Amino acid sequence: MPGIELLVGNLLQPIVLAFLLGALAGLVKSELELPEAVIKLLSIYLLFSLGLTGGRELARASLADVLPLLGITVLMTLAIPCWVYVITRRLGGFDVANAAALAAHYGSVSTATFFASMSFAKAMGTPADGSMAAMVALMEFGVIFSLVLARLAMGREQGGIRAGELLLSVLRGRGILLLGGGMLIGGVASETQWQQISPFYEGLFRGMLMLFLLEMGITAARQARAFREVGGFMIGFGMAMPVFNGLVGVALASAVGLGVGGAFVFGAICASASFIDAPAACRASLPTANPGIYLTASLGVTLPFNLLLGLPLYYQAARWLAG
Repeated sequence: MPGIELLVGNLLQPIVLAFLLGALAGLVKSELELPEAVIKLLSIYLLFSLGLTGGRELARASLADVLPLLGITVLMTLAIPCWVYVITRRLGGFDVANAAALAAHYGSVSTATFFASMSFAKAMGTPADGSMAAMVALMEFGVIFSLVLARLAMGREQGGIRAGELLLSVLRGRGILLLGGGMLIGGVASETQWQQISPFYEGLFRGMLMLFLLEMGITAARQARAFREVGGFMIGFGMAMPVFNGLVGVALASAVGLGVGGAFVFGAICASASFIDAPAACRASLPTANPGIYLTASLGVTLPFNLLLGLPLYYQAARWLAG
C-alpha cells in the first residue's frame, strides 16, 4: 500500500532515525547529552541557512508568484491562534493564560518540523521552493497575535507589557532575526558570492539537522514523562490539532497553485508547534501559564507525532490534491 510504504520510508530516513535515537536515549536515561552551547549553535546555523537559501529563492521569484502564498500564510497566522484559543478555552476548560500560551505555540512554527519537511520533500523528489523560509518568519507573528488575544481577554490593555514592547521583543527573537536577516543577505548576494559560502550552508545542512533532531529526541522523551500533567485531553489535542491545521494548510496551498512539495511543506508548517521562540515569549508575557502544559503538548506530543506520522499524512494529502 502506498501509504504504508510512505510511512516506512519516512521512518527510515536518517533525520527521523536520529530523532528516534535521541528519544531512545532520553527514555533509558542515557548519559548522551549535547552541551547547551552546541544546541544554540545548531539552532543558529539552521535558521540562518534557511534564511539565506530562502532569500535567494525570493530574489528570483516575481511578486505575482509569491503573493498568493503570502496571502494564505497571513490567513493561517491569524486563524490558527483563534481556533486553538477557542477550543482550549471551551472544550479544554483552560484559563485565559494557558489557552493563549497554547495558541502562541501552535500559531507559531517548529523549525525542527520545517527542516524535516524540507528534507522529506527533497528526498521524495518534490523539493519545495526556498521561499518557504519567508513564510516561517511571517508565522512567528502568530505569537504576538496570541498574546494580544490574551491581553484583550484579560481586559488589561493598559497594564503589563505594552503593544510596542511586545512587538519589539518578538522582533528581537533569534527566529525572526536570523531568518529575516538571512533572507536579506541571501537576496543581495551575487552568484559568485553565494558559491563561496554554499558548501558550508548547503553542504553541511543535513548533517547539522541530524544532530539538532538527536537533541530534540532526547528533550521530547523527557517531556513525555510529563503526560500526566496535561491529561488525556491535551494528548488528543496534541495529535488532532496538527492534523487539522496541516490538512487545511495543504488544501489552501494546493488551491493557490503550489506543487506537491510546496503544498506539503506549507501544511507541515501549519501543523507544527513552536518550542523555542514561543516559550520564551510566554514566560515573559504570560507568567501564570503552566509550561508543563504548553511545552509537553508542543514538544512531547506534537513534534514526535508530526515527525513519525504527520509528515507522511500531509505528503499523501498533497499528492492526492495534485491529482
